[in-house]
Amino acid sequence: MLISTRGRYALRVLLDLAEHKGDGYIPMKAVAERQGLSLKYIQAIMPVLSKNGLIEGVHGKGGGYRLSKPLSEYRVGDILRLTEGNLAPVTCLECDAKPCVRADTCPTLPMWTKFHKMVNDYFDGITLENLIKNKLPIDKVGKW
Repeated sequence: MLISTRGRYALRVLLDLAEHKGDGYIPMKAVAERQGLSLKYIQAIMPVLSKNGLIEGVHGKGGGYRLSKPLSEYRVGDILRLTEGNLAPVTCLECDAKPCVRADTCPTLPMWTKFHKMVNDYFDGITLENLIKNKLPIDKVGKW
């Protein structure tokens, strides 16, 4: 599984907005400069984040973007699924996949299913608040 620049940049933009949440609406030019990202690429990501209620924006002088809810409500899994489309490790587990004719006899399907669940559970257990505070949730064996 490979998370694309789209997913990684969306996280960086949201984290930058979180770090500067007391500054009101933040121009994307400022975020691009701080993060060393292409403004054009960021502008391509913003409509998806806005349309899905993660950010709110104001156009014109003094405009920009800000987060629309508390940091604890931004799950990394939701952000990645929104920007990546799916976190499925194999085609047969994608949301819109046609039922596989081999599903009943596939010896690897349980492995892929468990891996898919682990990935989603892991990312769903991390919020922007965790990342900002540099405190990832401890897993069941006590490791970070």
